[in-house]
Amino acid sequence: MANANPLSERWHALQERIARACAQSGRDPQSLRIVAVSKGVPPERIQHAYALGIRDFGENYWQEAREKIPLLPDDIRWHFIGHLQTNKVKYVVGRFALIQSVDRAELLQEIQQRALKLGIVQPVLIEVRLSEGPTRAGAPVAQTPALVEQALQMPNIALQGLMGLAPYTEQEAPIRRAFQTLRALFEQLPEANRLWLSMGMSHDFEIAVQEGATMLRIGTALFGERNEQGG
Repeated sequence: MANANPLSERWHALQERIARACAQSGRDPQSLRIVAVSKGVPPERIQHAYALGIRDFGENYWQEAREKIPLLPDDIRWHFIGHLQTNKVKYVVGRFALIQSVDRAELLQEIQQRALKLGIVQPVLIEVRLSEGPTRAGAPVAQTPALVEQALQMPNIALQGLMGLAPYTEQEAPIRRAFQTLRALFEQLPEANRLWLSMGMSHDFEIAVQEGATMLRIGTALFGERNEQGG
């Protein structure tokens, strides 16, 4: 007999894996927030995930998110996790609970200007580049403290932590080193214990939990292989 609700099964399996990873590192699973990466996922499947209790969803493309958001419950917390061009900031600020992919000074400035115009404070994470490659986004590690300082000085931006992607590899050691680098930067933030450390996706979140992540971005392990690029 075919499984009637694979999403529900994957969600419960994911929760069990997270619980095991937390138990191994002496952590409370309640200290983690899961962002369901819904890039490429139709609204009806997001609604099914919502019915399971998930409230945080991550989108990579503002055009796609713009079509989905009006069709879904108002209490969803939308996260923007894709590369953001400065000329697209106007479509994102004020529409997302958290912009996780802020990686350069000019982007911070554009978000500040847009948030000021709207009369809001926009929560953001600074994305840190944890591996090299032509498609790798994020602020270089050495430049991250200066970018953090700029964000803290902007009245219409609320810096809420750091985000990073570990290298795509089957080897555990470079993934763990990347997460350790990000955590070391994170611990330098003022009041870090009140902020988010967003690291870990479907293929490496157990390591991220062990290394102190407080926010996981999960796509494939929840929605299946259609979303294989998302998390």
